[in-house]
Amino acid sequence: MQILTPHVYWAQRHAEIYLRVDLSDAKNLDISLQENNTLQFRAQGHGAKGENEYEFSLEFFEAVRPEIKHKSTQRQVDIKIKKQEERWWDRLTLQGKKPLFLAPDFDRWLDESDAEMELQAKEEKINKINVESRVRKDPYLGLKKGYLFMYNLVQFLGFSWIFVNMTVRLFILGQDSFYDTFHTTADMMYFCQMMAVLEVINPLLGLVKTGFFPAMIQVAGRNVILFVIFGSLEEMQNKPVVFFVFYLWSTIEIFRYPFYMLACISTEWKLLTWLRYSLWIPLYPLGVVAEAVAVIQSLPIFDETRLFSFPLPALLGHSLSFSYTLQLYLVLMFLGLFINFRHLYKQRKRRYRSRKRKVQ
Repeated sequence: MQILTPHVYWAQRHAEIYLRVDLSDAKNLDISLQENNTLQFRAQGHGAKGENEYEFSLEFFEAVRPEIKHKSTQRQVDIKIKKQEERWWDRLTLQGKKPLFLAPDFDRWLDESDAEMELQAKEEKINKINVESRVRKDPYLGLKKGYLFMYNLVQFLGFSWIFVNMTVRLFILGQDSFYDTFHTTADMMYFCQMMAVLEVINPLLGLVKTGFFPAMIQVAGRNVILFVIFGSLEEMQNKPVVFFVFYLWSTIEIFRYPFYMLACISTEWKLLTWLRYSLWIPLYPLGVVAEAVAVIQSLPIFDETRLFSFPLPALLGHSLSFSYTLQLYLVLMFLGLFINFRHLYKQRKRRYRSRKRKVQ
């Protein structure tokens, strides 16, 4: 039987050499490393010249370790050899001229800089695993995630009900639906916004990583509008501004809460992630503008009814109208918009930066 040379493909990393021998159904494998760092290969199988006995030898560019790992499949023989020193070789063989049967393995091929990046990524992954193994696991982690999942699910269902109710009524009644929004959805909005107080408590208990102050600004601001402006003034409850405030709130939340809900089970939908971190850019400022319109419309009503007025000594007058407090609140509202917008924008940048690193 004629002895022939198979096609051999190679690639390297800083610590290893990979060889792929194009020989299918290989039998009688004999792979050894000689003293002069020469690899000897002999096997019988089906190669470029059909069923024959094939052999080759390679004298490596530098020293390698004697351990050789190989795996034979129906299509090829894979060989893995560790270098004596972890560094990049200029070529595979000691002789300057490349053997005719040897070619790069482009399925594994990396240049030196790419191999360094791959090595760095592996080291970071190992370090991360080591750090995580040292960190004491939270025995209540499952319970915390279960609580957060249920909280976000309840809020999602509540705001979805509000959104669907308002949308259906808008299509059926048109502009007439603007004037009874409060009477048809207020109870559910009361429930959702009272539940939202937990979003201020959760950061304090260490259940979530979001900041305390951004959550407090948003929850407190909404509750002032809902309970003080709309809830306490019957004259405000029939105004169209209620529709726009409730509709903008619910539109933001029907994407925010399911995003957090899926995060509790380590799941991500790319479209939902994009909507959660993109829709708020126009909707959040619009919501604040709608809230500001509601506050401005309520000022003359508070002046007339003297509701929540502050009593003053007789020399200074009877009372100080609550409208002055609301005028100060208007300033704080737009300051809160700036703080929350900046916080959310940073969140968005961090999110997409981390996703970009994963892709790379």
